[in-house]
Amino acid sequence: MSGAAGCQGGGGGGDGDRGPRWRRPWKLLALGLLSASSVLAAAPGAGAMSKEEKRQLGNQVLEMFDHAYSNYMEHAYPADELMPLTCRGRVRGQEPSRGDVDDALGKFSLTLIDTLDTLVVLNKTKEFEEAVKKVIKDVNLDNDIVVSVFETNIRVLGGLLGGHSVAIMLKEKGEYMQWYNGELLHMAKELGYKLLPAFNTTSGLPYPRVNLKFGVRHPEARTGTETDTCTACAGTLILEFAALSRFTGTSIFEEYARKALDFIWEKRQRSSNLVGVTINIHTGDWVRKDSGVGAGIDSYYEYLLKAYVLLGDDSFLERFNTHYNAIMRYISQPPLLLDVHIHKPMLNARTWMDSLLAFFPGLQAFTTDFRVHWAQHPLRPEFAESTYFLYKATGDPYYLEVGKTLIENLNKYARVPCGFAAMKDVRTGSHEDRMDSFFLAEMFKYLYLLFADKEDMIFDIEDYIFTTEAHLLPLWLSTTNQTIAKKNTTTEYTELDDSNFDWTCPNTQILFPNDPMFAQSIREPLKNVVDKSCPRGISRAEESLGSGPKPPLRARDFMASNPEHLEILKKMGVSLIHLKDGRVQLVQHAVQAASSLDAEDGLRFMQEMIELSSQQQKEQQLPPRAVQIVSHPFFGRVVLTAGPAQFGMDLSKHKAGTRGFVATIKPYNGCSEITNPEAVKEKIALMQRGQCMFAEKARNIQKAGAIGGIVIDDNEGSSSDTAPLFQMAGDGKNTDDITIPMLFLFNKEGNIILDAIREYEAVEVLLSDKAKDRDLEMENMDQKLSENDSHKQNSEEATSAFQDVGEVSEEPEEEERSDGIDPDSLAPANADSDSVSISNQDYYVPELDEASAPEPTCTQGDNQPQEQKTEAESNSKVSWDNKVQPMESILADWNEDIEAFEMMEKDEL
Repeated sequence: MSGAAGCQGGGGGGDGDRGPRWRRPWKLLALGLLSASSVLAAAPGAGAMSKEEKRQLGNQVLEMFDHAYSNYMEHAYPADELMPLTCRGRVRGQEPSRGDVDDALGKFSLTLIDTLDTLVVLNKTKEFEEAVKKVIKDVNLDNDIVVSVFETNIRVLGGLLGGHSVAIMLKEKGEYMQWYNGELLHMAKELGYKLLPAFNTTSGLPYPRVNLKFGVRHPEARTGTETDTCTACAGTLILEFAALSRFTGTSIFEEYARKALDFIWEKRQRSSNLVGVTINIHTGDWVRKDSGVGAGIDSYYEYLLKAYVLLGDDSFLERFNTHYNAIMRYISQPPLLLDVHIHKPMLNARTWMDSLLAFFPGLQAFTTDFRVHWAQHPLRPEFAESTYFLYKATGDPYYLEVGKTLIENLNKYARVPCGFAAMKDVRTGSHEDRMDSFFLAEMFKYLYLLFADKEDMIFDIEDYIFTTEAHLLPLWLSTTNQTIAKKNTTTEYTELDDSNFDWTCPNTQILFPNDPMFAQSIREPLKNVVDKSCPRGISRAEESLGSGPKPPLRARDFMASNPEHLEILKKMGVSLIHLKDGRVQLVQHAVQAASSLDAEDGLRFMQEMIELSSQQQKEQQLPPRAVQIVSHPFFGRVVLTAGPAQFGMDLSKHKAGTRGFVATIKPYNGCSEITNPEAVKEKIALMQRGQCMFAEKARNIQKAGAIGGIVIDDNEGSSSDTAPLFQMAGDGKNTDDITIPMLFLFNKEGNIILDAIREYEAVEVLLSDKAKDRDLEMENMDQKLSENDSHKQNSEEATSAFQDVGEVSEEPEEEERSDGIDPDSLAPANADSDSVSISNQDYYVPELDEASAPEPTCTQGDNQPQEQKTEAESNSKVSWDNKVQPMESILADWNEDIEAFEMMEKDEL
């Protein structure tokens, strides 16, 4: 048993930012690939860290966990996750959709379930007991909501099983959880049955999503039409499903997970022994044929090895070794691990490594073309995980220093008043309003274990294996309820030459082993059905060569110097305007088209041109900028992602940036002469998007004496979390006269500044190309002033104190009236000239630099009208209303956190 425990490791599967949570590195190979090289790379002369310093760092990890966990429980629970910038819970259906990332959210208090066994690892047994009671009492798993099978398995099912594992351990010790009677396991079994409908495919690979209430194929399920899934998504189920079978004695869960693993193994590319990233769940065809050890594949390899450790099946180890040899042969290109094509493994599929391969510091931007390909950092725990396991494998104190640096950087760059915020862009230091559940489930667990000695733990961690979400499963499961006979099936597979496999059609030898001709008998009568009933693809070309009508002009083929193209535009009702700087502008008037069909062609042409111009602008985009709130009580801790302008001061060339207090302008749209110049002079002007060009707004505020400007999006609920970076274009004229910096904030980020203005008399911000270090000196001075004010107030009589409170409460109201926003001015504009406007009669495409990011026209309901409605009406055991926390309370909590953090810094010194 102890030998098996030594094989434990961490890792993970997909990531929500680009599909099913393709976020994890493949750390299983970290021990094999980097243990020797990392020891050699350790800092010269690095000595052993003292036991006292390790204890202090461990205590610092506990304080950081308390800051994150308490803020989730206070501001977000029972919501799935905390939004740390706005200090409220993220409830699916009540926030703008983030796409596949939201598939992890199921209205089942995700963060609390994901954190259960972390509480026990951190010796917080009382909090664990309270958390388990909350989960049993409040969590509902029967919600009408579509969730990711992969995410729900590793986070929720794994969290319930991990919680059950440590609960029975504590109960056996006799002090805690004496009342526990397997309630978490009963919930896990209920959830397991809700995931089983996803496996209803001919291959045994699960659908990527399932409705918790209606399954997959039910008319109300709103899922079941998907055809593809990632390899990690289908291959990262065996630990949780097998553990559920071993705990309960119900074998069906382990059987389904094994079938999925067997199918992926059978579909590997036989000559290279590699697997692709994405596979068709019905046919087994590889949809994405690139292979690596990062996003979309990693935890498949991880679970092969860990399944051998937990279940004792030799076939899993043989499969892992086969893949490992292929990886070392083709993918390992020191110092990198680069993706290759499964059929041509000597050919690289890309020149960069994603953040999921963060084996050692600095690897996130270490590419062969030396560019930053992905600037986001959503507080992923993989680096901490690798650091912990490399330290366990080598004993090198260098990794303790790495962990110490990681703690310092988390506090320096990610800590905010209501928790820890993900980094929107590491180049600017801007934050994202998200704190994923895995941050609590994994980050603090691995950091604490890194600095903890054996006597610091209340149980032996070596008796457990870590899942990909760092949940704990006991190794004694390997000898419990072995309902499936162990046999080595790996060597029984027939090794065929690759020419025997045609992956464009289902492999009949796998799908129909009893009758290999069955599939062919179905396909044969239907092979020509399309040619007989549908127009042939060359008909358009044939018409263009003959006397028939020519195909419509496509945007990609258009040339402004071609007279024939201009004549076609005229027939379609499209006018071409030449601008002074050489660019062209297109405007369509449908009523001027030669016919209704020509008008339709014109509409299609304009839509293509918008997409084309938008794509061109994205290729030429400027990097994002940062708006950092530096005044009391923020002191630089809150950093907002801002879009740049293609005119005005270039902040990348002015490293100091522009710093000043903000003021709202009148009129708020900034499209005419500013009527309150005395309030704007020497300040950074806030204005609303719309009704005129961005450059016109800039000229008006510059004339009023502003030193900079921030344009706030007028689309309610828009956010940098869900929308691509927006950059403001000029007006087609010479913009050299604009010398002040201009930045763009989406609605959500802009409201953070507006809320701060309403709360305080003055708000100061820094406009820069990237965030600067927070002002610790001012932070400390502010604390001292607050303490002095507190002592002074305590010495005054109660009556005068009440008078002072009355006087203070009136002043912000006056300030709000003077600098606040006139509600009438916030009325949405009928037509913004800085966006693409469409009407029945006119169709307008701005010049290319204005179309850099077409203004979103879909509302929240447009994106998912039915799902959001049903989710909002979904029954739950608890209220899902967002909790609103007064700013004073938030600041009081923050000051306590700052004091505690400073005390810990003094202890370190």
